Amino acid sequence: MADENSNVYTSEGFNRLQDELSDRKTRVTAEITARLAEARAQGDLSENSEYDDAKDAQARNEARIKEIEALLRDAVVLSDDEISKTKVSLGSTITLRDEETKEEQEYSLVNANEEDIFEKRLSIDSPIGKAIEGKKKGSVVTVTTPSGAFKYKIVKIGK
Repeated sequence: MADENSNVYTSEGFNRLQDELSDRKTRVTAEITARLAEARAQGDLSENSEYDDAKDAQARNEARIKEIEALLRDAVVLSDDEISKTKVSLGSTITLRDEETKEEQEYSLVNANEEDIFEKRLSIDSPIGKAIEGKKKGSVVTVTTPSGAFKYKIVKIGK
């Protein structure tokens, strides 16, 4: 299951990757190039920590650029027609109610590459994602996590 969804993106997730790639190729690369030039101007590079830090940043940036390019090359973008409004699937926007606290939270169900819990993007491969996938509105699921078991009710499913 993880393999079948790993390169499937929501249009927002695909656009975020494209934006990050563009930012890294322009702004981030320019900043690192400036840092390298400044460090070289200081003279002896053998004991220049600024130069070493900038070279490390350059290597990390180039690696991330290659990673994003590979993700985009193999990406499949979900169309709205492919997202169900009657059962939870990749691309769904869902409202979950914690059955203990009665607190409701809205999440977008995305692949693992798009996950960002602070932005309310929940991975379909996470414990909650696995528990709710394929379920319908009104279903109550029990999710076992390292911090214990939790019950959630699916209050709403949308796109």
